[in-house]
Amino acid sequence: MSGTNDLNDRDLFQRSLDRVRHAASHAHIDPETLVRLSLPRRVLEVAIPVRMDDGSLKVFRGYRVQYDDSRGPFKGGIRFHPSVDLAEVKSLALWMALKCAVVDIPFGGGKGGVEVDPRDLSHAEVERLARGYVRAIADVIGVDRDVPAPDVYTNARTMAWMADEYSTLMRRLEPGVITGKPVGRGGSLGRDDATARGGYYVLEEIGRQRNWQPAEIRVAIQGFGNAGQHAARLLHADGYRVVAVSDSRGGVYVPEGLDVPAMIAHKRDQRALPAVGTAITNEELLALDVDVLVPAALEDQLTAANAADVKAAVVVELANGPTTAEADRILHGKGTLVVPDVLANAGGVTVSWFEWLQNRSGSYWVLDEVHDKLRATMRQQFEIVHARMTADDIPMRDAAYAVALERLGAALTAGGTAADFQPRQAERQRVAAGAKG
Repeated sequence: MSGTNDLNDRDLFQRSLDRVRHAASHAHIDPETLVRLSLPRRVLEVAIPVRMDDGSLKVFRGYRVQYDDSRGPFKGGIRFHPSVDLAEVKSLALWMALKCAVVDIPFGGGKGGVEVDPRDLSHAEVERLARGYVRAIADVIGVDRDVPAPDVYTNARTMAWMADEYSTLMRRLEPGVITGKPVGRGGSLGRDDATARGGYYVLEEIGRQRNWQPAEIRVAIQGFGNAGQHAARLLHADGYRVVAVSDSRGGVYVPEGLDVPAMIAHKRDQRALPAVGTAITNEELLALDVDVLVPAALEDQLTAANAADVKAAVVVELANGPTTAEADRILHGKGTLVVPDVLANAGGVTVSWFEWLQNRSGSYWVLDEVHDKLRATMRQQFEIVHARMTADDIPMRDAAYAVALERLGAALTAGGTAADFQPRQAERQRVAAGAKG
């Protein structure tokens, strides 16, 4: 993926906090809100021993970060990726807290990860790793405490293993402890494409505002995993011209538009993109002359080094944290609309909430109901964030963060702030002074 040469020695978590503090200047919150959000509630680092297929033993490093649960149980995915580290997981957990607040669902923020490349493991080894991870964190998760879900390089099958292992440990069925499960194991219809579909609904609203004709709109998608593939499928079916896609090996570009169903089928069967059109790098994809750019890969893809080259009028962040702060400033200065991750990819956690509700009630919804509820949620919250952006004349990320911080602040300071306690302290001091006199 692209370079990150504008990044300094401050790790991803510290840079994430800096952006929250910057956005807080546009939010009506008590200062104690930021104090409470400056550190996660709990950080768990675990060792996961796994017996490999050849009989050898490997120990993998794993994390679970529980950032804030003032609005509901911690919520956040589990990624299996070789670049996983604590700073990344803490940042993702903070973003999850903001994301759940942006779409106004009753979850807090959490995240988990294991430092591993699952492509180097057999299916049986991945299963043993998934079950070992759950055994390591079982004491801190639960249906009313912390609800994990899939993320990068994990999927519905991974979640089925994890939910099964947790039920075995607890000696009872607890389907609501994990979301993103297969439908046959208590998962929700519509969860498979929810992240991309939420971004698609947001893009629909932008298209409506700008009077777009889909056939005239060119789209480039960086990252052709679950979210990227579903985004390409949905946009292609709606008439948008998807002209470029890429994965970790590089991408392809066809100005007339790609045959998206064929691309998805080839990627599924061959685990690689087909050799069609012009071969391009991920860096070249970001700079294509398109109308919409969809970063759907990893963090820090749009940086100070390449933001000026972006020609898209709209950037829709299906990945978490794909745009650095400096790139944000450059893009905003150019008039580019960046729909931030905490809004653009919130469809996944929204349908995870639907799944959690269905698991708890024992009543399951048809697909159209899931889609209708998701569309209503994304449209409503997009309108709120867009109105805030317009009224305050600020980037959409700052507007989304401001909305989230105000919702979090209402919960975090409900028990009182310094302003509530200091007058009583002063009164006690006056009483004490009078007694001495």
